[in-house]
Formats: sequence, C-alpha cells, structure tokens
Amino acid sequence: MRQQSPVTQPSNHPINRSAAVELLRGLVAIPSLSTQEAAACAWLVEQMTGLGYERAYVDEAGNAVGELGPADATQTIVLLGHIDTVPGNILVRIEEAADGPVLYGRGSVDAKGPLATFVAAAARVGMAWAHAHQVRLVVVGAVEEEAATSKGARQIAARFNGEAEPIPAACVIGEPSHWRRVTLGYKGRLLLELEAAQPMAHTAGPDAGVATVAVDLWNWIVAYAGNFNRGRDKAFDQLSPSLRAIHTSTDAAMNERVTAAIGLRLPPDFDPEAFVRDLLDWAAERTGAQSPVPSLQSPPPPGAQTTVDLAGPLTRLTLRLHAHERPWRGERNNGLVRSFLAAIRAVDPEARPGFVVKTGTSDMNVVGPAWGCPILAYGPGDSALDHTPNEHLSLDEYWRAVLVLEEALHNLPQTLNSTGLR
Repeated sequence: MRQQSPVTQPSNHPINRSAAVELLRGLVAIPSLSTQEAAACAWLVEQMTGLGYERAYVDEAGNAVGELGPADATQTIVLLGHIDTVPGNILVRIEEAADGPVLYGRGSVDAKGPLATFVAAAARVGMAWAHAHQVRLVVVGAVEEEAATSKGARQIAARFNGEAEPIPAACVIGEPSHWRRVTLGYKGRLLLELEAAQPMAHTAGPDAGVATVAVDLWNWIVAYAGNFNRGRDKAFDQLSPSLRAIHTSTDAAMNERVTAAIGLRLPPDFDPEAFVRDLLDWAAERTGAQSPVPSLQSPPPPGAQTTVDLAGPLTRLTLRLHAHERPWRGERNNGLVRSFLAAIRAVDPEARPGFVVKTGTSDMNVVGPAWGCPILAYGPGDSALDHTPNEHLSLDEYWRAVLVLEEALHNLPQTLNSTGLR
C-alpha cells in the first residue's frame, strides 16, 4: 500500500533559489545506492509534502512520488527522475569555480540534480495552477535505474497503463543534458553472460584452454559489430559492445571454467533476433555440439532472462541474455518539445536550444515503448561527469533548469488543448 503523508497547503511564495539549492544538497547528502534508496525516498517525500504537494508517498516499488492537481485531471504529465546512484563516496560540498558555485557529490549530476529540478519546478508551478488547468503533475524519484532492473520505472509504466490509470499525455525523464538542451532518444541494451567449462589439461597439451572460449566470443562480437557499423558514422547508429568482465577458475571437480560479461548498446534499426540466431550458430560451431541448437526466437523481454546450454565433446557452454531494452527516440516536432524550446528562450533570449541523443540507456527505454506519448529527457549537468570521481553540478545551471522546466510546464496546457502535444 502507498504510504500517504499529510496534505500541506502550499506557501504563497514559491521555492526560491536558496531553498532549491538546499533541496538538492540535502538529497545528494543521503546515500542511495541502487536497492538502498529507502532513506532518500522517505526524506524526499517529506520535502515534497512541505513544498505543498497534495499527495506525497512511497509507492509499492519504493519510489518517492509527489502529485499536484486533481487525481482525475483531464491530462497527466509524469516527470520521471531516478533517485538511486552508482557507488562512490564523494564529499558533499559547495565550492566556488570560475563560472560560479558548484555542488560536488555522488548523484549530483546522475541524476539527483534533474530530480531536484523536477521537485522544485513543480512546486513553483503549484497546486492552484494545476487545478485551474485540469493538469495532474506526477513527480517520481524512481528506484533501481542504475541497477539495469529499472524496478521503479516499470512500476510507473504498469500503473499508468490506460486501464488502472490513464496513459500520460506527456513524460519528461530526469537525466542530465545541460539546461539548454533536450534529449530525444537513447540506444537500447542487451547484456550477455558466458560460462564455459572443460576438464583440466596441461597447457602444453593439444587443446586450447577454456579461457579462449571467452576470447573467441569477444572477437566474434567485435567482428559482428564491425560489419554492422560499416558506413555508419554516428555513434547513435552503431552497435557498441563492451567487455565488462572476464574471470577464470578451477572447480573441485577438476574443471577449468571461464566466465565473461559483455554489454551491447543497440541502435534503433538493430535486429536483436537475428543477432541471437547468429550467436547460437557461433556457440554450436565453437563447442562442436551434436544436439540441435535450442530455439531462442528473441532476446528476453524486459526484466527477464533467457538461458541456453550447449554441450560439445570437450566444452560445455552456457549463454545468458538479460537486461534487454529496446532503443527509443521521441519525436522532435511535437508540443512537448516546442514547450521546452520556448521555455529555454524565455529564460535566456540569447540561448540556442539544442537536441541530443544518448548512447546509453535510461528509463525512457522502459516507459517510451509502454506509453508511446510525447517524451524527452531534461536536466542540468554535464553527462560526461556521470559515475566519475569528480561528479559535480553547476548551481547556476541547476537554477536555470528549474526556471526552464517551470516555464515549460506553464506552456503545456495551451499546447495540450490545441494540439494534444503531437
């Protein structure tokens, strides 16, 4: 059950820069590794209640959720950020830099900065505005985005499924893109794990060691990507493999073992089903398996895992496919995008708004295919600082992003009523 917090009437004065900075600093100061977000979520719910959110609670997945506007409003807009971070103990502090003050801390960029932007901007828009325009604003600090499970986003996608609750009219994902840019899309993902075993043998013997199975697989995938990427100059359009881990060992049954983990970033026109078929053909040939190759028609659905085992005369091999997310790219010309472009220009008439697409994944990959509504990602920060020991966020940029989002939300009702955002 949702843990409801008391309704607090909004202040007559919207959250100012100083309060917004304290909101960000407080959120960053609470550690919230993936699967360990409870304390940060509880704290954020308290903050949203104090800022005048009508409904603020921790949902069934552990997400921190705050809402403004009628529960049965004509239009629902979801601001979906994430509250979890990768590991890393960075002293939370504000320091002066050449371009103004910056806040250091794990998650300041990825992605508590964008999440705090959502919370502050929605509070500035306020309850009265939401009721007057029949808009329901739902701000989410989702859990487990960094864990590849996207538990929080899957809960929200299932909740607003058009049956239990209406599909949102628009969605903004909280990820760093710089205050004057919007992100339109993310590549997909597929994770592959290999485990192979062979009886122990002397290194001077005729048979190659089991470690070479992992090397052969990696080389095959690199060659596969090279063939696919021929003539593709943009990183967003390329298949991008990464070798995440490789480990060898000997077990008590005197088998040599190797495990390897490989990640694949998938472009929009990549055929994962064809890749899986080719992968199984490679595995059968590499092991010399005599039995028919098991049928594996597609990569696993989101949140699931597919496993295939092959046994050859010498080598036993297991492949596991999981964490599959489809690539997703939102439309460039719709009311949501136009609202942000106008907002950026309103905050700074000399700014030149920009568009980007990202080679990683985000919760856009989860809710985009589920909802099919206008969607983009927005948030302050330099994404090159994601996960780094030097992660920090410009507070001037953060405040500009708050003002841009506030203005964009004010723009939306007219666009909703006139064009349905599309």
